[in-house]
Amino acid sequence: MKARLLAALAALSLVAPLVHAAPASAVRLAPPNISLANVKAHLTQFQTIATSNGGNRAHGRPGYLASANYVKAQLDAAGFQTVLQSFTYNGLTGYNVLADWPGGNPDDILMVGAHLDSVTAGPGINDNGSGSAAILETALEVSRQALQPTKHLRFAWWGAEELGLRGSQHYVTNLAATERAKIKAYLNFDMVGSPNAGYFLYDGDNSDGVGAGPGPAGSAQLEQVLQSYFTSIGVPTRGTDFDGRSDYGPFISRGIAAGGTFTGAEGIKSSAQAQLWGGTAGQAFDVCYHRACDTTSNINDTALDRNADAIAHAVWTISTATPPVTVWSDDFEAATGWTVNPSGTDTATTGQWERGDPAATTSSGAKQLGTTVSGVNDLVTGRLAGAAAGDHDIDGGVTSVQSPPISLPSGATLTLSLSWYLAHGSNASSTDFFRVKVNGTTVFQQLGAASDRDGAWATASANLSSFAGQTVTILIEAADASGASLVEAGVDDVKITR
Repeated sequence: MKARLLAALAALSLVAPLVHAAPASAVRLAPPNISLANVKAHLTQFQTIATSNGGNRAHGRPGYLASANYVKAQLDAAGFQTVLQSFTYNGLTGYNVLADWPGGNPDDILMVGAHLDSVTAGPGINDNGSGSAAILETALEVSRQALQPTKHLRFAWWGAEELGLRGSQHYVTNLAATERAKIKAYLNFDMVGSPNAGYFLYDGDNSDGVGAGPGPAGSAQLEQVLQSYFTSIGVPTRGTDFDGRSDYGPFISRGIAAGGTFTGAEGIKSSAQAQLWGGTAGQAFDVCYHRACDTTSNINDTALDRNADAIAHAVWTISTATPPVTVWSDDFEAATGWTVNPSGTDTATTGQWERGDPAATTSSGAKQLGTTVSGVNDLVTGRLAGAAAGDHDIDGGVTSVQSPPISLPSGATLTLSLSWYLAHGSNASSTDFFRVKVNGTTVFQQLGAASDRDGAWATASANLSSFAGQTVTILIEAADASGASLVEAGVDDVKITR
């Protein structure tokens, strides 16, 4: 318990848009130890359901609906507000089970999900009864402890994942944009009890340097929260890429931060991984992956127990974090004293920063966005469209704009966040850039490249704690420094929180 309490406190101290320092009273909210026996009891129920229904719990089969009804009944009895959401795929009806815990900020939702279906070849106890049972028991523990989170908690069990993420895609696609925007983070758990287990975390910051790249803004912080648990119990982890194989896919495609754990599927455990975690090198993490032998005998109890506790750690840590307090913000709906070319050294001849209602431009895709993140105005490089996409883009070098002076409080954990985009044509290069500086220190940068990059709003954040107690200015720069390339940039909703 002491190690877990220390891990909870360490995770709560992370500087991130999703997790903020909690007051001393939050110590009593230490994450619980999830009962392995209870998780395995759910797996036994899934096995019994499969055995009674043709040996599987696949989409459109009676075993799947029985599994969904079992999960829903458990949650109904525990006081969750549940929905059995139906959809159709391949002419068969599938179901998502959605469960909301009453309370918390409805505009700040933490979702936790796992797919409930199996393949037709077997009962799917590790894939993915393990993730489904682990998040079910975590949800039931939320009820037992009468948790009062600051965020709103929503759990989900997805149908037809094995046929291409059909259930989660249906859910995300059919949410109104305003409802999707309320989901600030999604945690996914798919195969968390593999018999030859590895300990993988979705690589939110792409620290492994390969594969699909980082997740949306906030994903790295979700990874850090999960990492803090495994560190507390002395278990090393490694990153696994957002490769689109599980139900985080529809969420990250909409820019929603995602994270989760994974103990391995058909991939082969290397000698180095066997030295790191034990188990058998040269053998699959799960030799029964998508086979009839994926039964209750195909579970590593130690891995399942650790991952269930990691899930609870993440849910308690993130959902009970104290909401941030805004120190300073600007949505650019009114003039607040930003200065263009504050040092008198800008070289751009067109496309200088200005505040206003932007016009849209396109050239092999969107370049200047005609939409803002909030309101009607943003900061944009040459807000007009012109007759051609390049008429008012940045040309000739650097354009900069600086905030008014901002007094920061002393002794505070401070985070700068902003919405931004950089767009350019395929004739750009790494000498083109979008850059954010605080008192001369670069805190965020995106370089151009010799490839087409369409405009799309993203969120960036930076730790400003080292500036606590100082008066600072924020300098935003954008540059077309590679000749006659098409470069556009925009900024909205700049905020500093503590």
